Amino acid sequence: MVVREELQKLGLHFIFVKLGEIEVMETLTVEKSELLKIELFKSGLELLDDKNAILIDSIKNTLLDLIYKSDDSLKMNFSEYLTQKFNIEYKYISDLFFEVQGIKIDQFIMNHTIERIKELIIYEDLDILEIAEKLHFSNVAKLHIQFKKATGFSPYNFKQMKIKRRKIIDGI
Repeated sequence: MVVREELQKLGLHFIFVKLGEIEVMETLTVEKSELLKIELFKSGLELLDDKNAILIDSIKNTLLDLIYKSDDSLKMNFSEYLTQKFNIEYKYISDLFFEVQGIKIDQFIMNHTIERIKELIIYEDLDILEIAEKLHFSNVAKLHIQFKKATGFSPYNFKQMKIKRRKIIDGI
């Protein structure tokens, strides 16, 4: 609704407006494009008109879906998955991601994976093996190594800290 209103304010006629995508009948001038960006930004939205920015946004959303929402076991590594999904050579995806985001794609994946592991340890009743499978680790040892490297704690110690904090809060 916000996007529709802003398009109408600018006198632009749209063919369709759906989540993440709009098509307007007129050619969008640089001036109107900038005005639209500013107004959408005020509402917490972003206009992506650069093909590279759109691709990176799609890649990030795909990775976040795999990390946070997917319960399916991934039968290939992330690079193969992205290559197949976007039909683009992984080196190009990786280089572009680093150029636009300022972080390597592997580090983006690991940062979000570690945060997801923390969530699962704190809020879910899953053991470490179930978490490893859910997050596409080939084995528990790899999860353990990556988690300890990122946090300084083993998953077990992290879980124990949660239990201790819970006991302290319960005692209040």
